[in-house]
Amino acid sequence: MNKKVIWIVIYCAVLIWSVTSPKDMFTWWLEALPALLAIPILFFTRKRFPLTSLSYVLILVHCCVLLVGAKYTYAEVPLFDWIAEWMGSDRNNYDKIGHLAQGFIPAILAREVFLRNRVLQPGYWCQFLSVCFVLAFSAFYELIEWWVAVGTGENAEAFLGTQGYVWDTQSDMFMALLGGISALVLLTHWHNKQLASLFNK
Repeated sequence: MNKKVIWIVIYCAVLIWSVTSPKDMFTWWLEALPALLAIPILFFTRKRFPLTSLSYVLILVHCCVLLVGAKYTYAEVPLFDWIAEWMGSDRNNYDKIGHLAQGFIPAILAREVFLRNRVLQPGYWCQFLSVCFVLAFSAFYELIEWWVAVGTGENAEAFLGTQGYVWDTQSDMFMALLGGISALVLLTHWHNKQLASLFNK
């Protein structure tokens, strides 16, 4: 089966599962919106700026993470409730997985855009600025959460997912930082190979 078809089938299956009887539909839209926006962006850039297979896989993983959080809200993902109970904690930490992914995936995407548009050359500056992009993206997302909370005039606890943790915003950005660094350490060599094969087509 074609890789694109497999990607679409997995995405659609998770999307349908996620939107079926979510915990809260308003929160679902807020959490799922980035995953929904990914489809038209990828569709309209598929010919002009096709990504590496690695980037497409990472985007799919990130969409799945977002859609799981959208279905249950980040504070109530059942598996992580069980993990919290097993560890004797009151906090569901699925949101930290989400913010780790928020660093891990964009780091590779930023690196790909930088290198393919010849903004940067491979090396330390590319790695450093990819991490900087991740931190900027994470900080901007925290601002969006704040603006939504203020703008809706409702209790935005489900969307914010702070669960009473006073350092939630800072720890979210730290997890994104860890995700970005981890992606570059683990995937740079593989990413370079895929970029080389893309340029040679």
